[in-house]
Amino acid sequence: MTEKRVLPMNKRFDGYLPVVVDVETSGVIAEKNALLEVAAIAIQSDAEGRMTPMEETFSTHVEAFEGAIIEEEALKINHIVPDHPFRFALSEQESLKELFLYVNKALKSTGCRRALLVGHNAHFDLGFVRAAMKRCKITKTPFHDFTVFDTATIAGVFFGKTILAKALKEANIEFDKNEAHAALYDTRKTAELFCQAVNSLLVC
Repeated sequence: MTEKRVLPMNKRFDGYLPVVVDVETSGVIAEKNALLEVAAIAIQSDAEGRMTPMEETFSTHVEAFEGAIIEEEALKINHIVPDHPFRFALSEQESLKELFLYVNKALKSTGCRRALLVGHNAHFDLGFVRAAMKRCKITKTPFHDFTVFDTATIAGVFFGKTILAKALKEANIEFDKNEAHAALYDTRKTAELFCQAVNSLLVC
């Protein structure tokens, strides 16, 4: 039997590092609705090539930008009160700065050249990050501008379901619907789903 060669993390995905991101927002239009919460978890690999979420995570509440449209229907889903005095939200500028510092630290520790955003319907999350960047006049980002790993697509292939809660059930990953739509919780679950799908390839 030919022994499988275990690739280091900086060679596994063409030099890119998967970083799972989830955003909570005040609607679905990145240019008009507010980014209200963002979380991220970088992925690492062990000596056997198995993917696991890094222990260190990133999460912050974000101040709605001036003039943002706040959709009540969106707030009913994520239960965010944008003007709550104890949200301790950061400005978009500071939120992106801290997010990118987290990602760059993970890139340095793994030797990867750039990050790929992993998300459930990933272009939605990337769109809100990039819209906030534009408002803040930030041009440099550790994330690839348009390439992503979309776990909705991955879940459809590996588990036969594209909705996150249904895919997690098929993957036998615990999911508490009462915790859903909190950015860090959804990021953790998306990271688990991504890792399980990728790791299943090791036993094929």
